[in-house]
Amino acid sequence: MRNEADTRADLIDPRLNQAGWGSDALSKITREFAITDGRLMGGGRRSKKDIADYVLYYKNRIIGVVEAKSEELSAREGIAQAKRYAERLQVRYTFSTNGHELYQIDMQTGQEGPISEFPSPKDLWDKTFVTPSDWSDRFSEIPFEDRSGTWKPRYCQNNAIQNTLDAIASNKKRVLLTLATGTGKTAIAFQIVWKLFHAKWNLSYKPERRPRILFLADRNILANQAFNAFSAFDEDALVRIKPHEIRKRGRVPTNGSVFFTIFQTFMRSEDEDAEPYFGDYPEDFFDCIIVDECHRGGAKDESQWRAILEYFSPAVQIGLTATPKREHNADTYKYFEEPVYVYYQLDNFYQNHR
Repeated sequence: MRNEADTRADLIDPRLNQAGWGSDALSKITREFAITDGRLMGGGRRSKKDIADYVLYYKNRIIGVVEAKSEELSAREGIAQAKRYAERLQVRYTFSTNGHELYQIDMQTGQEGPISEFPSPKDLWDKTFVTPSDWSDRFSEIPFEDRSGTWKPRYCQNNAIQNTLDAIASNKKRVLLTLATGTGKTAIAFQIVWKLFHAKWNLSYKPERRPRILFLADRNILANQAFNAFSAFDEDALVRIKPHEIRKRGRVPTNGSVFFTIFQTFMRSEDEDAEPYFGDYPEDFFDCIIVDECHRGGAKDESQWRAILEYFSPAVQIGLTATPKREHNADTYKYFEEPVYVYYQLDNFYQNHR
């Protein structure tokens, strides 16, 4: 009788390959995919990691999870784990198998039961995304910028990126991400912009125009950090908007794709009776605006910062916050609407909600 490792090598791997996983050029299999590092137990110790035996990718997107059990166990023994991993990774279909039996669960409908073979990569994609979306397909075709293989998204980062892109593909104009401090909001913003840029997404639907995207913060240190974090872009694509350069040139910069500034710069003008600097841009100049730490006041009705967001109302606006909904930030949640993804820390254990 084979143990779990032998079951995977001798029985499960061949069945996946037979279905096209790995041989289809658009598909990929990652084995022993670490989902979480385990709960902090104190004294530097952690509980057991959550590790998915197989994660199935198609078009650079996770669309399946497989939980493997040894040949001597029933495939049903892995159902609970398969469901838990699928929930974390936000996939619709998950599987449990002992190499002989194959059990499929549809997390969306709740239907589950034995099947004879793994679906092919394209079949699983079509079953997952029943309603085709041209933009979703184009975003998926763009791989993450992995810093020459040194960066891999944590599951919460992947979920935040995918949910945001799905919202944009479905023409949602206000998008909110509530993410715990330390989850890498700037890295998430970078990957979103990377995909929008290389997919040539824009609100005017001009197929060859790169989008114009504004990263808006409330402190120079945050705008500078973001500017530096976007260094994978060509230098001429990035623009740091600074008041002294606007004064020197007598105009706001317009040549570029990704612009970085702070609210205070956009509100400032040498002539108090003149329009603030943001008014020098056409209202539809930016296709997308990312508002960092948006709970700090940018969306409050009484805040002058709100004027910037209202002026650029045609743009898709993405709010980033680490603060769950509270009475003091209700305006933020009202403006951006319910988050497309929430990920917060509670008692040293990360919880996630779709």
